Amino acid sequence: MKIAVAIKQVPDTETKIVIAADGRSIDESNVTWVVNPYDEFAVEEALKIKEARGTGEVVVATVGPARSATALRTCLAMGADRGIHVNDPAIVAADPVGLASALAAAIRPLQPDLILTGQYSVGSDNRQVGVMLAEMLDLPHISVVTKLEVGTGDAARIVAHREIEGALEVVEAPLPCVVTAQKGLNEPRYASLKGIMAAKKKPIEEKNAAALGLEGTARGEDGAAVRIAKLELPPPKKGGTILKDDMEKAARELVRLLHEEAKVI
Repeated sequence: MKIAVAIKQVPDTETKIVIAADGRSIDESNVTWVVNPYDEFAVEEALKIKEARGTGEVVVATVGPARSATALRTCLAMGADRGIHVNDPAIVAADPVGLASALAAAIRPLQPDLILTGQYSVGSDNRQVGVMLAEMLDLPHISVVTKLEVGTGDAARIVAHREIEGALEVVEAPLPCVVTAQKGLNEPRYASLKGIMAAKKKPIEEKNAAALGLEGTARGEDGAAVRIAKLELPPPKKGGTILKDDMEKAARELVRLLHEEAKVI
């Protein structure tokens, strides 16, 4: 079974974000970059499926600048077999539609049996690329999956579990299919020293717009339907109020504050 996994490199969630001088991007000088946590669930699931079957190939693909190769190497160290890096200035600043189209162009020639990715990236929180990727590849998709069972045979199908409000939804679909991973699907492994050393020798194929057949089309920011107009940090939080009176007076004051200041009752 051939499994393709779309990943993205994002700022570590513990990084202190500083807005760049242009007011539309972040200052990357002190940013620690990592594999998107939800994409790690997707990579781990692909590796588990391959290991359970005893054969297959896991290919990881990403769209991003030169630094994104580090994210691919991390996935290769976990156990993926090879990587595809879409690195072209005309593409890396694309909106979700542009990113999905670039990933679709990179993944389509692989003819994978299954495509996995995270439900969204913690860098942008769009929750769009995985679903758009399925649409562009004309494949069924199942999103926010917390459990996945893959069948065998000529008419292979998958059964996926999705947590919805107050219930569990079980969905069946034929392969090939696109699945987006939710927290709880698995526990991503750490790369071993052996895996890290082996990753250095695994191939990463770099592709640009021309190699993907996208040359001459409106891509990146120039062709984006959605553009970032401005970035702002959230306002600093106000200090809390401590009520020191006896319980009865404190309760009355709490109700007054909730009603008059917080306006929640």
